[in-house]
Amino acid sequence: MDKCRILVIDDEDIVRMSCQRILIPEGYDVIATKSASEGFRMLDEDCFDVVLTDLKMPDIDGIEVLRKVKEEWPEVEVIMITGYQTITTAVQAIKLGAFDYIEKPFTPDSILSAVKKAVEQRKENKKGESRNPSSS
Repeated sequence: MDKCRILVIDDEDIVRMSCQRILIPEGYDVIATKSASEGFRMLDEDCFDVVLTDLKMPDIDGIEVLRKVKEEWPEVEVIMITGYQTITTAVQAIKLGAFDYIEKPFTPDSILSAVKKAVEQRKENKKGESRNPSSS
């Protein structure tokens, strides 16, 4: 079985390192960047199953990251991570296609659980696509 690829986009070093420390021992292939622009370049050049992105970043905010990922790479599941959780932002993120919305500080279990569920959803979507190819 291929390793699931996770892209972490967060401007905080501690968050990127924490995600790597949590996910790599569980068998995930984790790439991390502090910039949304760099994240988009990585998505253009490689395949990822899940993107974990911060909501508040200096270059491009997480809602814009979510919009672009869902527009350009709709098969990729997006999990929002934020220290600024509001009901309005959570609802907006889910309506725009976020798979989940995790509040900082997060626990290893919350990240693992969200990523595992997102990967399962991605696999289900892939199965559905192979059984029912679209004519787009």
